[in-house]
Amino acid sequence: MDEADFLKILRTLPLHAGAADLTDDTALLGDLILTKDLIAEGVHYLPTDPAADVAWKLLAVNLSDLAAKGAAPVGALLGYALGDDAWDRDFLAGLDEACRALACPLLGGDTIRTDGPRVVSLTAIGRAGAHVPVRSGARPGDALWVSGTIGDAALGLAIARGEPGPVDLLAAYRRPRPLIEEGRALAAVATAMMDVSDGLLIDAGRMAAASGCGVTIDLASVPRSPTAIAHAGASRAARLAAATGGDDYALLFALSPDQVPPVSAVRIGAFAAGTGLSLTDDSERVPLPASLGWEHRIG
Repeated sequence: MDEADFLKILRTLPLHAGAADLTDDTALLGDLILTKDLIAEGVHYLPTDPAADVAWKLLAVNLSDLAAKGAAPVGALLGYALGDDAWDRDFLAGLDEACRALACPLLGGDTIRTDGPRVVSLTAIGRAGAHVPVRSGARPGDALWVSGTIGDAALGLAIARGEPGPVDLLAAYRRPRPLIEEGRALAAVATAMMDVSDGLLIDAGRMAAASGCGVTIDLASVPRSPTAIAHAGASRAARLAAATGGDDYALLFALSPDQVPPVSAVRIGAFAAGTGLSLTDDSERVPLPASLGWEHRIG
């Protein structure tokens, strides 16, 4: 069973109207946006990653989902598995730092004790503005944009595993910054929006499928940081690796073709009638890579 199979079964359960048939990363309850993310040792972070950085990442990835709805953080609920005392204390220190830096106070939560691989969970709650963009709102003719850069975190993961490289890329993997203010500005104009967590290509394909459209992405337009380019180069292989790497937490959004985004962003493609994802590189058609990004497997 993969994640899609699991969600298909979940949709047969009694669902709240705010769940939107589990087609998005968040739920809507009045003017509140709710989201939950889990991160697991060996899956979302390395056993050697500092506990304080794991805490930061846990909060940041949840707040990135709120950013994609244009929501301001209200608070968070923590689900935590106690284990090693020193690790737990470092985690709490990191969570304190993250809550203060990202303006998201703790509301409560639950703890258990376990001796197995560590899994930590957080539910974030945000307050939405007048318009809440969904991933299914893109229309044929809309332009596809990205706010933020793509590929830094994947390079940072390699550095965390022992490869030499700049600390900026390591920080992109361990301490991502949710684009809260950018999301709030975009919510009023975006026809669709989501964050890039599993990889640009796979997430763009998900937006297109949810919207009943096809989408074409120009690989040459995908924004990469100067640090990433200096470290990994600008070859097509390097750019494909960036577009499939994941953990970016940039904002991927659709706009009417004549609309100019109110934040710093790069136009990377367009939606059209039809289905599927197509890839070009400066007008040259490029075959899709074997893997478009991260997909969870269960069992």
